[in-house]
Amino acid sequence: MSDVWVVVASSTRCRIFTQHKHSAPLEELEDLVHPEGRLHDRDLATDRPGRSFDSFGSGRHGMGQPVSPTEQENIRFAKTVASRLDAARKEDAFDRLVLVADPRFLGHLRQGLTPATRGRLTTELQKNLTDADPATIREALPYRI
Repeated sequence: MSDVWVVVASSTRCRIFTQHKHSAPLEELEDLVHPEGRLHDRDLATDRPGRSFDSFGSGRHGMGQPVSPTEQENIRFAKTVASRLDAARKEDAFDRLVLVADPRFLGHLRQGLTPATRGRLTTELQKNLTDADPATIREALPYRI
């Protein structure tokens, strides 16, 4: 069983590291890639928003989406990562969890975590370090995680 899992994520990539002791280097376990996170709204949505009649009168208006297609894709990837973490928690793969992600994606990821997995969360860092090497990621974390 690993002591700590360090999850470094963004809307396009998630890297999962493990660390057995606080002085040990990070070891990469998984690298999940999500190329859809790089797409623009126009690439994800093929049609214009629909039109609707007003409930009173004879006017029409466009129906907007509360969340953009790009943001919806980011939320979907965050839920995938959260499901992966929840499955690992059920297998007791880690005791403590550290999340490193850009602020917006960190919010989506936090919402996708189950209460039991969130209970193992010890540290959050609002930075995008998905392309950094393990030594740089470790330097950005507190000494004891």
